[in-house]
Parts: sequence; C-alpha cells; structure tokens
Amino acid sequence: MLSILIYRSRMNGQLAQAELAELVRLARGANDARAVTGILLFDGVYFLQMLEGPDQAVQAVYERIAGDGRHTHIVRLLQDYAPRRRFAECGMRLVDLRTHPQGMDHLLLGDATPGADTLIGDRAYKLMQLFAAGRWRDHATESDDAAHWRFVRRAAPFPQSMVSMPSSAPCRFALQPIVDTTHGRISSLEALMRGPGNEPPHVCFAGMTQEQRYRFDLESKAYAFELASKVGIGSCKLSINLLPMSLVQIPDAVQRLAELIALHGLKPQQIMVEITEDEAITHLVPFKAALRRLRELGISVVIDDFGAGFAGLSLLSRFQPDKLKIDRQIVSGIHADGPRQAIVRAIVACCRSLGITTVAEGVETADEWCWLQAAGIDLFQGFLFARPVLDGVSPVTWPVAVDAAA
Repeated sequence: MLSILIYRSRMNGQLAQAELAELVRLARGANDARAVTGILLFDGVYFLQMLEGPDQAVQAVYERIAGDGRHTHIVRLLQDYAPRRRFAECGMRLVDLRTHPQGMDHLLLGDATPGADTLIGDRAYKLMQLFAAGRWRDHATESDDAAHWRFVRRAAPFPQSMVSMPSSAPCRFALQPIVDTTHGRISSLEALMRGPGNEPPHVCFAGMTQEQRYRFDLESKAYAFELASKVGIGSCKLSINLLPMSLVQIPDAVQRLAELIALHGLKPQQIMVEITEDEAITHLVPFKAALRRLRELGISVVIDDFGAGFAGLSLLSRFQPDKLKIDRQIVSGIHADGPRQAIVRAIVACCRSLGITTVAEGVETADEWCWLQAAGIDLFQGFLFARPVLDGVSPVTWPVAVDAAA
C-alpha cells in the first residue's frame, strides 16, 4: 500500500547551505533504505516535504523528523494513499525556492515519475503549489512556542472551594472553570452532572421513561444552582447542560428553570444553557420557541461539542448561540494537525462575523493552547487549566510568560 504524507515545519535557528546539503544527503540515504521517496521544498525558513512509500516506512520517517531538533512547529497537512509514486527516482529531492524563479510545474515535475503530470491539481500538488508560491501563509496560524510559557497554579477566587451537598441527592455536580487566559480570569463555571457515587451522568437517567428523563434533566439543575450558591460564585456565570426537549416537553419549563435559579440566589443573566448541535437541529422549531423565552429572561444559550455531530455550520445558519464550544476531538493535537487547524480557523472566522464567543474544550497541553490562542479562540476549558471537582471547584493553572514569571 503506497502512503503519502505532507508536513510543514519551521527551521529551528539558522542553517548554512553546506548544512542543508548534508541534511538532504543523510535524509536521502535514510529514505532509500526504507523505500521512501519524495521532495523537500525550502523557502529559507520553512520546509514542506512530501513523503511517499510503504505506510509504516513513511510513518517511521515522519516520526524521526518530528523528533529532530532542527524542526519546530511541525504540522501534518495531508496523510493519504496514492496509486503510484510521484517522485520514484528521488530518495529526496531538495527544491530551494530562493534560487528557483521558475513556475511550479517546472519545479515539481522536472524529476517526477513519468505519468505523474496527470496528478496536477490533486490535493498533494495543490499544497506544494501553495507553499512554493508563498500563499500558504494566508491560510496558516503562527503560534508561540510552548517553551515560552510556564503555568502557575492559583486558588479559584471563590469563598469556598469544597462544600457539603445533600447525601440523599439523586445526582451530584462537578464544577470546571472556563478561563479567559488573555485577562487572567474565570469567565464561567460549567456544572457537570455526576451520579451519587461520581458515576457518569447516564447512570442518573437509567431506567427512566422519556417523560421522566426530561423532568429529571430539568429538576436536577436545582443541585447545580445550590452548589454554585454554596461555593459563592458571586457574579461569575454558570453553564448547565439541558436536553432541548426538556425545555419543549415539560410545561412551563423555562419558568420552572427561572424559579430554581432564583431559589438559590442566582440571576438568570448568570446562567448559560448548553445544548449539543444534533439535539438542537433535530427539534429546531419547538426549541427556538423555548429559546426565545430563555433569552427574554436573560439566559444565554451555548452550542456544546460543536463539530462532533452532523449539523455543523448548517445549524449556525438557522440558530446563532451566544457561545460555541468546539469539541475536544477537534482540539486534541491541533498544534500538529493541518486539517483540524483549517476547520478551527473557519469556525473562528464564522463566529467572529456572527458575534459568537468561541470556547475550546478539552485543552490538555500547552502546545494546543498556544495554537488555539493564536488562532483567535476566546475562552478555554480543559485539564491544562483545571479539572472538574465534585461538590467544589479546583485551583486554576494560569499561563505566564517565562520572562514575566522570572
């Protein structure tokens, strides 16, 4: 099976012409030994390389490059399969773009395998063409190096970090901060449902009829509001997760939600209701009616796990939330994943044009945060900053520039 992989990386430091030639010579030998061929484009600062060969061999070469200190900001742009090699005669050909003013066809097809010209216009060729023309910078995000940051743990700014909740409650909640790293503040807390013994939330709904499920979904939020009140969140906002049909099927559900909010000394303007994209699109018409009632009270609406379902941007054309949370499956490893980066840049651009605040879920590494921040994400949630804590709220780990922390 013939695998192809294209990555882009930035040169770490300076590389003399002789050093560049030696790098190519050694790489060509290593590639030949693995039956890997390809081409390396270099513009003086950035590399773009296409590797082609047996699947495991290509992956091994890529992993070796990823561990090479001469490369930084390594981003995999394409990984796919092809019917034949484009550069069968080259272990690795170097194209120094600083010394080649000719067009892309001349550059890329001069040493290509006979018949490879039929592949002009495919994804691999377009990526190489974009890089050679310098236009790739219009579609890329240059992030800071994670090594430029350290993370400092600080207590959450609430009177109580842990509280006692009723032992007989049918469910419990864990609070997780959503942070604004630009201004060093907690933007809101998400109340995540847990079973009485800290089980996953689906345990709480086990054995219920559909009507009971919707009723419990709504009434259980009383425990989230009680927890927030006991912690002393002040004017901080609180996110709760609700099934859209809980607001539709339960009579006067929005009014009941408002009563529960007031019962625990909170204000509607503090509350954000999170729903998933699939749930919203399935019952959009009746949910939009409930949505109007929520907004009349000042309650915000958030789309949760955006990108995990099938509705996607189609939903945004019909319903614009106050905030949109990008699913962690898209966020994970985004600093090194070109397709995910392109998707998030499109989401950010769309949300900015619509006035929607973006939140990245599941941020676990400094590299992910650096890229997401550079891409324009507004708020962040994930283990890098704080884990959910049952019946309380954990300290928050804040990014501090290394120079500022010294």
